[in-house]
Amino acid sequence: MNRAVKSIAQRLLDAELAINNTLSNPIILGAVTPFGYTEERLEAARTLYQEARELVDQQKLAYGEQFEATQIVKRTYTEATLAYNAAVKVARVAFRDSPSGQNALSLNGPRKKNMSGWLDQARRFYSNMLQDPKFIAAMTPYSYDQTKLEAEAALIEAVATARGAQDRARGIAQEMTQKRDLKLEQLDRWLADYKAIAEVALAVSPQQMEQLGWTVA
Repeated sequence: MNRAVKSIAQRLLDAELAINNTLSNPIILGAVTPFGYTEERLEAARTLYQEARELVDQQKLAYGEQFEATQIVKRTYTEATLAYNAAVKVARVAFRDSPSGQNALSLNGPRKKNMSGWLDQARRFYSNMLQDPKFIAAMTPYSYDQTKLEAEAALIEAVATARGAQDRARGIAQEMTQKRDLKLEQLDRWLADYKAIAEVALAVSPQQMEQLGWTVA
């Protein structure tokens, strides 16, 4: 099977089988040792394998954390959007005859769809609302007092915080993927070289090759 289409699990298993079965079989180890594949070198390969496996596990963990961070963004964004959209609808009534209020609160036009634009609009709405007592007074008759507005502003900030955590988690996951792939490439190269040498060292006893996981025609 071509390395490119092998699963990561299979690549790890192939290396583990070749390394462990060489070290546990004195005949195979004795045959490959004169070609430079000493016990010490095989142990170094085992360390390389273990490092690759650890990076595979760490990469999976990192992507799990990224997925969790993404779910938190979705939940906080949904909650904040419901509150913000309702507040905007009420504000459009409360400031129907106030061009300055409409401008300060960005009430005209549709809400931005992309996250950065949405955050900018929502933050401006609550920030300007809470900085002007007249604006709060205009909203209070509609059950939007300062306490409620501050609580909803906190929901917007929770989205920003969650988005920042998501970006950090994504960066870590991508970095772990690069490290994993590099280590796997090193392991693949080692295994390919070892197979070539083992074919020479074990030419008189090809059944030993099968113990290392390689089928002999």
